[in-house]
Amino acid sequence: MVDAFTGRPQRVCILGSTGSIGVNTLDVIARHPGRFEVWALTGASRVPELLSQCLQWRPRFAVMPDATLAAQLRLQVREAGLSTEVLEGAQALADVASHAEVDVVMGAIVGAAGLAPCLAAARAGKRLLLANKEALVVGGALFMQAVEEGGATLVPIDSEHSAIFQCLPEDPSTWAARIDHIVLTASGGPFRQRDVSTFAAITPEQACAHPNWVMGRKISVDSATMMNKALEVIEARWLFGLAPDQIRVVLHPQSIIHSMVVCRDRSVLAQLGTPDMRVPIAYGLSWPERIESGADLLDFTRLSALTFEAPDASRYPGLQLAWETLKAAPGHTCVLNAANEVAVEAFLQRRIRFDQIHRVNAQSLADCKVPSGAAESVSGLLDLDAEARRVAQGVVAGCSSS
Repeated sequence: MVDAFTGRPQRVCILGSTGSIGVNTLDVIARHPGRFEVWALTGASRVPELLSQCLQWRPRFAVMPDATLAAQLRLQVREAGLSTEVLEGAQALADVASHAEVDVVMGAIVGAAGLAPCLAAARAGKRLLLANKEALVVGGALFMQAVEEGGATLVPIDSEHSAIFQCLPEDPSTWAARIDHIVLTASGGPFRQRDVSTFAAITPEQACAHPNWVMGRKISVDSATMMNKALEVIEARWLFGLAPDQIRVVLHPQSIIHSMVVCRDRSVLAQLGTPDMRVPIAYGLSWPERIESGADLLDFTRLSALTFEAPDASRYPGLQLAWETLKAAPGHTCVLNAANEVAVEAFLQRRIRFDQIHRVNAQSLADCKVPSGAAESVSGLLDLDAEARRVAQGVVAGCSSS
């Protein structure tokens, strides 16, 4: 299918181009020659992958936060005869995301590191495709203020939030009058039916083997603990202007219904599709239009039964932390995110057990002091993030020695 778009190509900056979201974004862009121009690519550590992308797409800029890795990439780009300019450092991420020549920013950097460049894009009034849920989890009020003041267009890319977004009118001012509550669906991850008494023996390899989605290691572990859903609850609160009690979660193992809006008249609107991240990515790139994504067509004649169940609190104890932190003083969601990043990394390094991830998160929330006003500035949030990580590392050390 040839894209009929005839306007100026949209210049796209992909923050986190070597991750799964970044790779899928490039796949969608490749299906629409002439409609998009890859203007900047950024990667955290994968020099060969980023070099390969530069060779294919020839962006104006490539960015790596680490100076040593950026130097390696710069040398290889020069040897390949490319005109791509290689930049380094956290400020360079913000600079390309907010550059005057950029139209669209895909925010796909994993973790709190994505907050600053996504904020820069929002303040610069870009169309921001937000796949970095941590930007809203860490600094929700601050982030949404930047979106409003900068005149940015914010389009969610998480499959669940994209589903909600697709079920709502284009005008956000009408949402509050329509929504009774929303329902975020969750697959339940790879351990939905595993005996909870065996969770201590779960390996990183098992936790990263998601039954429905192909994702990075960190988000795969989050899916196994359902901390990803806890973070999505927090994200939804800010994206759609909802009270915490207006957000529900239900297990839906088939991952066909991606989320639902329950309207005030009790009508239920749902977005369905095959579990393929290229669908929300394509929608974000073209909104309010729709373009070819490359995903398989949903064949209703081949579907098995669609089932739903309530999350088991003993199996997914971290899920409830979403509502607890939303109802606590501002800044507690930042602590939860930081602690979880530390806990997941420790688990992947085999320093703690799978069943200790929740202990790290809950204990860090209890132990970390949140100063008044910490959530009102980027510097305050980054200081709180650093303190939460220090506290969480101490909890991890205690788990490792027990």
